[in-house]
Amino acid sequence: MAMDFLTSSSRWSSIKIVHGWFFSFLLLAALAPEIAAQSARNAPVTDGNIAQPSATQAAHAKQQDEIPRTHSSSSLRLEAGDLVEVGVYNVPELTTKARVSSKGEIYLPLIDYVHVAGLTAEEGEGLIQKRLSDGGFVKNPHVTLFVDQYASQGASVLGEVAKPGVYPVPGEQRLFDLVSAAGGLTEKAGRSITVTHRDQPDQPVTVPLSRNVADNPESNIPILPGDTIIVRKADLVYVVGDVGRPSGFLMDSGHLTVLQAIALAGGTTRTANLGGTRIIHRGPDGLSETPVELKKILRAKAPDVTMQADDILFVPTSATKVFAGRAMEAAMQAATAATIVAIP
Repeated sequence: MAMDFLTSSSRWSSIKIVHGWFFSFLLLAALAPEIAAQSARNAPVTDGNIAQPSATQAAHAKQQDEIPRTHSSSSLRLEAGDLVEVGVYNVPELTTKARVSSKGEIYLPLIDYVHVAGLTAEEGEGLIQKRLSDGGFVKNPHVTLFVDQYASQGASVLGEVAKPGVYPVPGEQRLFDLVSAAGGLTEKAGRSITVTHRDQPDQPVTVPLSRNVADNPESNIPILPGDTIIVRKADLVYVVGDVGRPSGFLMDSGHLTVLQAIALAGGTTRTANLGGTRIIHRGPDGLSETPVELKKILRAKAPDVTMQADDILFVPTSATKVFAGRAMEAAMQAATAATIVAIP
């Protein structure tokens, strides 16, 4: 009886296993077309020994390529000395790292030398894709070109900054970042900065600058490796001698008269020799003096005089007689030590 029960159990287990295999086979048979179709969609198309991306993979790669890359999506153009890395999607054997030669070329497998100097990264990608496709080397190639290293890794910051020099430009940098790295503006800095971009050397950009940089956020333009930043020196007018506050004044408004300059310097003192006032001007032929009838100007009996950039208005003291040559020397020394004041 026990043997019959065991035999029956074994038979029932065998039947269950057979039924399980049978239903699994039916399920696989039903899903086979869908699995095959999915595999066909995901499998790369091959052309000879070079595997090609499918339409889905190519679309995905294109999406990935549209993600912004540092500098490569900008108008920055390649030049001799740049180190670039070229890759072809799904063809790893064509990945190449090369430096642009003095002739503006890089050497790539299969297509030999390619002239890329003067092109953007995107234009270089397009040219390499065309050479691979036209030569029949790769069908529908998808090329990426990354700039690993620019020949000029930094931007030059010159002019009226505390520490002029060349500063690195890692990642995305802006104008104020570089000016700050150079120690900030000097007291003689003007209210404009000239930026010459590496890819547009003949088209310098003049950027307005206020004393409070937050007032001109649009001036904080992007800076790329190889750019040159020049902080312009402000036009200065010096008022020295027997005045209340001998100073140098930033003439950013474009003009300043003798009366305005005297007022900014706190007026003349009681011991000032108004009749000996003169303007010392530095011209292409050297220094020159122009007498100023300050006493008459103050009484509105003579027209006011417009001063030029770097002029020195010297008001001598009546206590000491100063000869012409000595007056010029004294005025120059005083101007050198004068405090610079920005006109509001």
